[in-house]
Amino acid sequence: MKLYNHPIAPNPRRVRIFAAEKSIPLQLEDVDLLAGQTRSPEFLKKNSSGAVPVLELDDGTHLSESVAICRYLEALHPEPNLFGRDPREQAEVERWNRRMELELFGTIARTLQNTAPIFKGIFPQFPDYGEAQRKLATDRLERMDRELEGREFVAGERFSIADITALVAIDIGGALGNITVDPKLGNLTRWREAVSNRPSAKA
Repeated sequence: MKLYNHPIAPNPRRVRIFAAEKSIPLQLEDVDLLAGQTRSPEFLKKNSSGAVPVLELDDGTHLSESVAICRYLEALHPEPNLFGRDPREQAEVERWNRRMELELFGTIARTLQNTAPIFKGIFPQFPDYGEAQRKLATDRLERMDRELEGREFVAGERFSIADITALVAIDIGGALGNITVDPKLGNLTRWREAVSNRPSAKA
């Protein structure tokens, strides 16, 4: 399987980490987002949203959206399980992944789109809105620290897609937006160090 990828963008990284946790080999083909390669007519045939990641299957068809790709990989390779083993655990993982997606990942993305110099000229930027989103992201990290009290991972006692979503969001926020984890947030600092040290995090 081929993954149309960008080496820095968080959504392709989410799929790379997920696949690495399952030891699934993916052929990577990098696409230059900033140069507009995802908006070419050829690429839009693969994904009409003009974004990566896109997974090209052996039959030549394509899947897009990172969580949908991860669900497909999970169905092909159920272990190690990253979406939950039974209905109760699946609901718990879904709940926390949804929270990380909407409340953390999305907030950091809006901060970067509106404040990061790398996106100037690519997106219309509204710096005041971006700074308001930055405050929300910081508040969400503080809340995440409280939520991690007494639990090893975001959705409970096992590493899951929710941890991957949170990690890629925090890492891109730090790299491009100076959204950092305050060392005083001990639970969050401990969690981030643990998940960052997993071999899959280097994928």
